Amino acid sequence: MKLSKLCKVGMSFLTKPYYRTRVLIKMGCYNSLSDADFLKKVFPKYMGYPLDLENPKTFSEKLQWLKVNYREPIQTVMVDKYEAKLLIAQRVGDQYIIPTLAVWDSVEDIDLDALPNQFVLKCTHDSGGIVICKDKSSFDFEAAKAKLSASLHRDYSRIAREWPYKDVPRRIIAEEYLSELGSNEILDYKMYSFHGEPKLTVVCSNRFSKTGTRMNFYDIDWEPMGIHFGHYPPLSTEFPLPVTYDEMKRLTAELSKDCPFLRVDFYEIKGRLYIGELTFFPGAGFEKFRPMSKDYELGEWLHLENLHRS
Repeated sequence: MKLSKLCKVGMSFLTKPYYRTRVLIKMGCYNSLSDADFLKKVFPKYMGYPLDLENPKTFSEKLQWLKVNYREPIQTVMVDKYEAKLLIAQRVGDQYIIPTLAVWDSVEDIDLDALPNQFVLKCTHDSGGIVICKDKSSFDFEAAKAKLSASLHRDYSRIAREWPYKDVPRRIIAEEYLSELGSNEILDYKMYSFHGEPKLTVVCSNRFSKTGTRMNFYDIDWEPMGIHFGHYPPLSTEFPLPVTYDEMKRLTAELSKDCPFLRVDFYEIKGRLYIGELTFFPGAGFEKFRPMSKDYELGEWLHLENLHRS
């Protein structure tokens, strides 16, 4: 592609509010703003309507309200990909934890020889700082260290003001590679719970395919909700009720019992459940719901009236 054409593509990319805002955030252009001012400025760029923090109605708006006004120290523990495992083990049992192989403070501490042929490396304090090794003989360890090092230096809490990540110790963990446990295409079940009550499940598929991640939303009775979430269209084929669905609901209710909102992520492998992570702000609250009526519907499930302000 000619340079002039590349420039035009780049300019077109940056004229779209969503992408331009992401670039400006990464450049640190909004770092001086308070959390509330930052969210009021960028929310309309992503969502297409102004953020009302005084009288939020949609689910997306209420997630922003929680970022600013509701802060419990336990939330930092729950988003820490290492510490969360200890909490999950204590509350519901260690049989639901993806086995941890090792934990390090620096990429230079990673002992590749001590790891099995297949494994997963991830940073404990962010989203996206993950490396998958399917075969050590062809594994690009230097590229992996570069990616993990960049993630370790990133303050993930500043990107969308998801404050729980700010004080998470920045470490690297090695986990067992789940496909070794019996599945080549692992579905990711994300259960949304409001005030300790599971209300819906998102099935994530095609996560590592060229066609991109797909998300299918199901209500508590496993009826399709017809939601198109952000950049993740639903798959046209519907998914059957997972064997462990009732167990997912029980675990989610237990883990979320003290939370206004919590998303619990599961993997089902040969009829056995593993909990991937706990999340308070899906898509940072910056992913559009289509139709928008669904954003209001979910918003009605999240009650802010009796929550104390931090």
